[in-house]
Amino acid sequence: MLFHYVAADETGQMTEGNLEGNDLQDALHWLAGRELRPISVKPVEEKKKGISFGGGRITTSDKVFLTKYLALMLRVGTDLMSAINILIEDFDKPAVRTFLLEVRENLSKGRPFYETFAAYPKTFSPTFVSLVRAAEKSGKLQKTFEDLSASLEKDAELQSHVRSALIYPAVLVVIASAILTFLVTYALPKVAGVFTSSGIQPPTFSRIVFGVGLFIGGNILIIAPTIIVVGAALVWFVWKTERGRRLFDETMTRTPFIKTIYEELAMQRMASTMSSLLSAGLPINEAITIAADTVGVKSYRDALMRVSVEGLEKGLTIGDAFKRETVFPKVVTNLVAISERAGHLEEVLDTLAQFYAANVDSNITALVSLLEPVMLLAMGVMVAVIALSIIVPIYQLTTSF
Repeated sequence: MLFHYVAADETGQMTEGNLEGNDLQDALHWLAGRELRPISVKPVEEKKKGISFGGGRITTSDKVFLTKYLALMLRVGTDLMSAINILIEDFDKPAVRTFLLEVRENLSKGRPFYETFAAYPKTFSPTFVSLVRAAEKSGKLQKTFEDLSASLEKDAELQSHVRSALIYPAVLVVIASAILTFLVTYALPKVAGVFTSSGIQPPTFSRIVFGVGLFIGGNILIIAPTIIVVGAALVWFVWKTERGRRLFDETMTRTPFIKTIYEELAMQRMASTMSSLLSAGLPINEAITIAADTVGVKSYRDALMRVSVEGLEKGLTIGDAFKRETVFPKVVTNLVAISERAGHLEEVLDTLAQFYAANVDSNITALVSLLEPVMLLAMGVMVAVIALSIIVPIYQLTTSF
């Protein structure tokens, strides 16, 4: 099991870290063998599937700070272990602090730096881990952390733009749902009850609306949980099963306008990932394989694997291998072929990533601008139908006297 210790050495200097031991006695023997006087030795719970200890989880902002800080410390000549120690002192967030303590413990045991990142696949992507591994081998940790920091900031900015653009449509959906729920559970039953008790026969249009509204209102406690359960099951099916992801990909790539955004987002991920990995010194085949895992669209993922396995491994050039795949835009394949001959492939890929990121941002803004009036119109039509179903029979009732 894992223990966290605080101990003093022969000079009285305090040190802390994590150690592996079968029990507390084993941990004390480990400290005694290194002439450390234990001050505190406590067992800690290990979580390897994602960093979510009592203090939350490591966020994108945390990762940006970590990479930027490490790059700065390495630039001014601080060794890696000292930089980690300073970070441990600076961070109060338990999730980050526990992770850094594990990094320090692994480094003190002579393990590779990237191994700790690789132990948390839900927090650090394969691209992140591969970049750290390549930088550790080549001695370019400072440059790699600078690039990672910039890349994480760009990704966070793009995600922020997407979320901001979708806030207003989401608010409209919530308001429309609230209005509909109120009308069918309170207003319609009251009005329908008036006509039923008075023996007056409303028009056919009104009877249909009343019938639908009364059915929904009378079964709302069944309908609402059913919608929630079905929605949750659908989300699980899409994100947790291969068939679900394939159906989602097919739906997105066949939906007008959304298809463009979906594919451009995949191209941005591919270009950004490959550019970063190639700049860090990874072989082109490994860079393409990692990009295939992060691209997010099955048709692009399969195409990248064919580029690697059926193209590069059989002696084709990068440009020729990409040109065989019709799923990629011709401008991309042509630029890849030209930049390969010129020896600037990673720079061109980085430019493509920036181009597609800007396109995604502008297309999402345009989509939201289109959705807003459509949703407002749908909301207006829904309320108008219910209102007319109530007003028309009341008008007929008043004019009959």
